[in-house]
Amino acid sequence: MTKLILRPSSNYLSSFWNDNIFDDFFNDSLFFKSNFRNEFTPNADIAETDKSFEFSFDLPGVKKSDLSIEMNNGNITISGERKMENNKNGKNYHSLESSYGKFSRSFELPTGINENKINAKFTDGILNISIPKDEKKIVKNTIQIK
Repeated sequence: MTKLILRPSSNYLSSFWNDNIFDDFFNDSLFFKSNFRNEFTPNADIAETDKSFEFSFDLPGVKKSDLSIEMNNGNITISGERKMENNKNGKNYHSLESSYGKFSRSFELPTGINENKINAKFTDGILNISIPKDEKKIVKNTIQIK
């Protein structure tokens, strides 16, 4: 297996702590609630197969037109925005637990991927990204035992 280097998203604590425990603690705090910061961090599941890296992001309520995926120098960045419903309908919220605002998640990928064949699919609020490994760059050596 290849080591995938995960870089934290650009949230307010990422420059100080890289552990999600701290983010989760402060995200539940009244003072750091994500809708006060106008940003959030979507959950990501990352898996590796023999042929690819598979990313899955939970993005309910986000429109496809509000998403962006960019590759730059071996880094993939997924960004977008979940917009809050306009208050035109006369709703007076007593509790707002959903997270809204802009987000950006970046991941440094290992060498040996095929950037030209990255596939992204957005269905029912789930963004799936498949990043194939470049078969030509994957070198497996068998060591002869003497």
